Amino acid sequence: MAFPDSDPLTTRQEDVLRRVVQHFIDTASPVGSKALAEAVELSSASVRSTMRDLEDAGYLGHPHTSAGRVPTERGYRTYVDSLMDVTGLSDREASLLRESIRRRLGDLEAVARETSRLLGRLSQLLGVVLTPSLSTGVLERIEVVPLGATRVLFVLALRGGLARTVAAEVDVVIDERALDGIVRRLNERLAGHSLEEIRRTGRERVRDLAEEDGTGIVRVVLRDGKALFREVAPERRAAIGGAQHLVAQPEFSSPEWVRDVVELAESEDVVVHLLETPRLVDPTDPDRAVVLIGREVGRGRPGDGPSYSVVTAPYRLGDGVGAVAVLGPTRMDYSRAVGLVEYVASLLGDEASD
Repeated sequence: MAFPDSDPLTTRQEDVLRRVVQHFIDTASPVGSKALAEAVELSSASVRSTMRDLEDAGYLGHPHTSAGRVPTERGYRTYVDSLMDVTGLSDREASLLRESIRRRLGDLEAVARETSRLLGRLSQLLGVVLTPSLSTGVLERIEVVPLGATRVLFVLALRGGLARTVAAEVDVVIDERALDGIVRRLNERLAGHSLEEIRRTGRERVRDLAEEDGTGIVRVVLRDGKALFREVAPERRAAIGGAQHLVAQPEFSSPEWVRDVVELAESEDVVVHLLETPRLVDPTDPDRAVVLIGREVGRGRPGDGPSYSVVTAPYRLGDGVGAVAVLGPTRMDYSRAVGLVEYVASLLGDEASD
């Protein structure tokens, strides 16, 4: 969200704004000049004047029922961009996350579920882990495992460790002796291409193999190719945890906001769309966390209670890109949130791809 240009903040204004934001994050209470005067070693009058200037410039707000000030979205934006230091994790927290991911290597969905739960617990916000889109993944190999006389399991292994499994029925009794040969021919035609490309051109690539196929496998690819190589449903890509922590935040004391949080936690397709928008990737530093505040998210309700913020960072598995995020009220601890999502994203990219 673009804010009107204004004069650069003075050192005193930056110091006061930083302390107001940090105090409000910690207490959820408006901040008065007396509370800040001793910390900044200035008189109450000087602090009050500085806070008034910050309010006039749009960095602070003034609730009608309080003499204190609270940060505006512009105040939070300036704090995140220029004034805060990212908080690192404790050794215990880092070890907890690292071991949780290592214990579940090989099952990316299980990694995502547990990691989102831990993110929610450690941040006291809504934790989200989005697994990479399979459509852009490049097929490394197909494996076909017989499950019965006429039933098989297709295993689509993608570069970077991703995999998709699909059960299918064949129209003949499977000749297992011929299975290895026809799977090898399928891999010769399809491996090295993205699933999206295979959905478009796969039939033409393998059509001629049907005449020599006694297993029925090629006919399954011709018949069910679009379903076989389709994208995973949103509810399987987005693991969301920590709603119970988020609704405990003071902002969500009203039934309406509890309902909104529950709806968000249950709307995997909305979360997937949100975390895959181009604005959540910093082209100058694609591995860095990106922060969207309030109306920048597109889910805020200006003038009607708190709005959401999102802190997210990408991680890479082979040719695919996933995301780690926390979602919560604008009064979130951005410093800790950025540290958490960047650390978890680095773990998923490093550990899950080993």
